[in-house]
Amino acid sequence: MDIREMVASITKEILQSMNTEKKSDAPRVLYVFCDSQAHEAYQDHFIQLKNHGICHDILFLDGETSSWLGMHKIECGGAGRILTADEYAPAPLEVPKDYVGIVIPEIDLDNAARIASGLKGTIKAEIVFSALVTGKFVIAGSDVPGIKRADRRTLQTLTLTPAYEKLFNRHVESMKELGVEFAEQRRLADRVVSKLKSQLQKVETTGKTEQPTLTPLDEQEAVFSGKLLTADWIRSQPELRDTTLIVKKGAIVSPLAYDSMRERGITVSYLGKG
Repeated sequence: MDIREMVASITKEILQSMNTEKKSDAPRVLYVFCDSQAHEAYQDHFIQLKNHGICHDILFLDGETSSWLGMHKIECGGAGRILTADEYAPAPLEVPKDYVGIVIPEIDLDNAARIASGLKGTIKAEIVFSALVTGKFVIAGSDVPGIKRADRRTLQTLTLTPAYEKLFNRHVESMKELGVEFAEQRRLADRVVSKLKSQLQKVETTGKTEQPTLTPLDEQEAVFSGKLLTADWIRSQPELRDTTLIVKKGAIVSPLAYDSMRERGITVSYLGKG
């Protein structure tokens, strides 16, 4: 293995092991904030979610077309161009797949218009579109002025004009028809807990963590469909022994994963490579 590939795979495995909480059965929601200071008013929300067994992540917008989720900078492309981000950062459309729901405490006129019209092009619009299409819930703050935090600071005004406010309210009604739910900002955590009540009861009853599953190809083969194959994943599949594991082309197999597979008599076959 090339030394650069080895360093990359080891680094990725370390980062993944630091984020093991995501592998639990606990439901996880994503809060989308306008900037890195907007979340400070929601600390009580996060405590409430934690006390009910709900995990959360925070995404900070770094403009309309870029954002930060942990150490990943996520960017969306405009017409006729492609914006590159770090190698492992998901596209905005991919972000909702790891969450049961999206919470947007503050929605503005621009993004409301895009969402209501089915347009993409901003982080919020693409995340909401993806979440609704894949059946995830989206909850937005209802008591918002409809004007961005950055615009309020720049224009030194807190509200839209009556005409713009009327337009904003029409977009809100259209968003509701598409499936977006609205609640007072101080009640957002309550709404999340209420929606996930049945799932939380199921987790408490079973007390079991669902492990990644294998897709059987035949009696002697199974397929791994992820992007990074780690030793933790191998250990989570006790039935995987003395067989061939099919790995999709482009996936990274960490050195520790190779060692674990060697101990179990597992051989790796890359799709497209034989």
